[in-house]
Amino acid sequence: MLKDTLEQAGHLGVGAPSVTEAMRAIAGGGIDLVISDYRMPGMSGLEFLAWMREEGLEIPLIMLTGHASIEHAVESIKAGAIDYISKPVRPEQLDIAVEQALRFVGLRRENEALRREVVAYRSERHIIGDSPAVRRILETVAAAAPTRATVLLQGESGTGKELFARAVHDLSGRGDQPFIQLNCAALPEGLIESALFGHERGAFTGAFKRVEGAFERAHRGTLLLDEVGDMRLDLQAKLLRVLQEREFERVGGTATVRVDVRVIATSNRDLAAESAAGTFRSDLYYRLSVIPIRIPPLRERRSDIPQLAMRFVVKTAQEMGKEVRGFSPAAMAYLLGHEWPGNVRELQHTVERAVILSTDSLIQLHALAPYDDGVAAREAPKEPFQSWSAPAASQLPEVLVLRSLNVASAERELIASALATAGGNRTRAAALLGISVRTLRHKLNDRPAYTARDESAA
Repeated sequence: MLKDTLEQAGHLGVGAPSVTEAMRAIAGGGIDLVISDYRMPGMSGLEFLAWMREEGLEIPLIMLTGHASIEHAVESIKAGAIDYISKPVRPEQLDIAVEQALRFVGLRRENEALRREVVAYRSERHIIGDSPAVRRILETVAAAAPTRATVLLQGESGTGKELFARAVHDLSGRGDQPFIQLNCAALPEGLIESALFGHERGAFTGAFKRVEGAFERAHRGTLLLDEVGDMRLDLQAKLLRVLQEREFERVGGTATVRVDVRVIATSNRDLAAESAAGTFRSDLYYRLSVIPIRIPPLRERRSDIPQLAMRFVVKTAQEMGKEVRGFSPAAMAYLLGHEWPGNVRELQHTVERAVILSTDSLIQLHALAPYDDGVAAREAPKEPFQSWSAPAASQLPEVLVLRSLNVASAERELIASALATAGGNRTRAAALLGISVRTLRHKLNDRPAYTARDESAA
């Protein structure tokens, strides 16, 4: 009767005469709304709702309850049902409940799409770089984020592994849930098990109360295990069990705790080699590296250095209230020629120190490496740099004439003006517009009219 009523209203109904068949239908995908009875053979409606939540199925559910079972309706709403209908079911009542629920589904999808756009914009502004290596990583991150697969980020210290881990979390369906970070290398060996799994009161000296560990605090969210290669072998076995079974016991406890956690791990070691040498469990390595991502050192993506350095200059100068706008050609040549063993972190600290020491509007070579007597002998790159800086206020157009109030047209005028002011240099034009070079390139590719005024320079 329900299926026929729904189909007469223009919906595609899938009838399931048993809980098992309903589970199979939902697992197959394509279901926007579930209507379930409160009382069913083998499983109650509340238990069925709990199963959906455990499986990560965020599908709205309408509960059918007996005419005199208002307490069941209240229980259903508290358990997460979107609505309830008391029996006998009237077609008009069913139509209204279904339309409201589907409208809720549509609004939630719109919100999720908007959130993904905002997060993508935020990540793009934080993860700076337009080199082929960074573009490939961002493509992998975007593909991996919506899944529940474990991600292993490997790379040298200072390459920004945590930043990419946050991008995976933000772009996933868990972006509004907790993001818990645990540094496995920074914790004493005696405390890391408690930090991971928590402990019960009296589990050890000083355990005056029950404490939740990182896995419990990250429930429904993401747990970042930083430098997982430094974890003890016995804890690696316990971690493997949690990843496989999604359950554990607190230190000193016997009750099983079930969690829904997406795990991201980072390491500055080659865990494949460590696994082959027997210093890291091979089964755990294979479990962690479902999606392995290598973060390249800065020396392998030198084309990102100017953009990174300019971002650090602008940020530090704003914080300090100094008029520092960029780099001299010799200073930029030094940045591009340095090996950067400390990677992006070393570059950031170097630029921050240079801004502090600089007395000019452009950072000079001596401010970047004040204790290195040999830096002046470094060769400039093949393409000589003009000064890397933002133009002074006097160089900016006083008036920008808009030919219409159309937003797209205004954007074209702004981009064309920025390119003209920057002399055709896209990096400087992007800095003037407050967007990344990657975003500017996409806009130029999507709308060729942007470059009409400056085609040869761009």
